[in-house]
Amino acid sequence: MNSLLKRAAGSRQRLEMIYINKSGQLSQRIIKVIAVTDSAIKAYCYHKRQFRTFLLSNILSVAPARQRRGA
Repeated sequence: MNSLLKRAAGSRQRLEMIYINKSGQLSQRIIKVIAVTDSAIKAYCYHKRQFRTFLLSNILSVAPARQRRGA
C-alpha cells in the first residue's frame, strides 16, 4: 500500500480509498495524494472538496481510481 501511495504522490494519480474514521464510520473516497509520511497521508479529497489528512492505520483499501466513461 505504501508504494502505491508514494507513486501516486509523485504522479498525482487519483486513488479510490475505503477509510474508517475514529467513530467507526466507513467512507469511500476519491483522493489525490499530496504527501506520504510514516503514519499519514495528506491528500485532496474530491468527496469533501478539501485537503485532508488520513491516518494510514485507518485506510482499509486503496486502488487506482476507475476512469469515468467518456472522460
